[in-house]
Amino acid sequence: MITTDICIIGAGPVGLFAIFEAGLLKLRCHLVDVLPQVGGQLSEIYPKKPIYDIPGFPEILAQDLVTNLMKQAEPFKPTFSLGERADTVERQEDGSFITTTSDGTKIHSQVICIAGGLGCFEPRKPVIENLELFEGKGITYMIKDPEMFRNKKVILAGGGDSALDWTIFLSDIASELSLIHRNNSFRGAPDSAEKVMALAEKGKIKVLLNSNLIKVHGNGSLKEVSIVDKDKNEYQMDTDYLVPLFGLSPKLGPLEHWGLEIDNGALVVNTKDFETNVPGIYAIGDINTYPGKLKLILSGFHEAALMSHGAYRRIHPDKVLNLKYTTVNGVQAF
Repeated sequence: MITTDICIIGAGPVGLFAIFEAGLLKLRCHLVDVLPQVGGQLSEIYPKKPIYDIPGFPEILAQDLVTNLMKQAEPFKPTFSLGERADTVERQEDGSFITTTSDGTKIHSQVICIAGGLGCFEPRKPVIENLELFEGKGITYMIKDPEMFRNKKVILAGGGDSALDWTIFLSDIASELSLIHRNNSFRGAPDSAEKVMALAEKGKIKVLLNSNLIKVHGNGSLKEVSIVDKDKNEYQMDTDYLVPLFGLSPKLGPLEHWGLEIDNGALVVNTKDFETNVPGIYAIGDINTYPGKLKLILSGFHEAALMSHGAYRRIHPDKVLNLKYTTVNGVQAF
């Protein structure tokens, strides 16, 4: 059982900044995110995209912002459950909560802060018959530990940055590595695409363009996939793992069953401290809604500050909260 003050669901930029704001109030944070790394959309979808509306930064790359937020949070020693989905929440007799993840991890917290961006990201899956039979038995949609692919036959599918980056990385790990893409050109960074094609020219990997996955085969675990090329030729490939990397789709997921008020796919909150209709559960960032809501990262940062103060008052109702300024005291003084 993990014990903390605030269980933050979502490790995107707003969730990461909440660590800092809560830390100034000496509140401990544990973060849960279904993605295998922190950063949310910034890291998973557009790490190299410039962002222009962060105060003090005329321009900053998405991944650089995530790196800076982690450095800012580091003094407060947050803990993480990454690659896990927050599935259920149970209120305890004393008003605290136990959150259970998809991996069975239990987090006991005084309050919960949902900072899930657009919701729980779920992988976009290829439309293939019996695909679900091999999920976790050779088919996976995220790469948590690259070492599981060492000396294995691996097929990646996709044409974006994730597919290209993992192809480059796994080229020195897998015994056989193939990349399948349905088009004749990649959507990812040109530099990464050049590196992938160079690996193919050297014979380190196989690149199959204008090709589609159509079938999966196995007996208890994945053994083979069927592929069709642009000329409608069908052929089979032996493999130990298939990793479709077709991007992620945001959904509220299990949050829909937590008794939270939802309006047009977002969680309704007040504007005092961004608490939901369920006392002790807060929501900040793009996942919440209220009159005048702007879906901006900087708005989420503001919400994280007010949420932290609201959480402090709930956790310590008998203590007087005196607002302090880091410009006077410095972070280490808190």
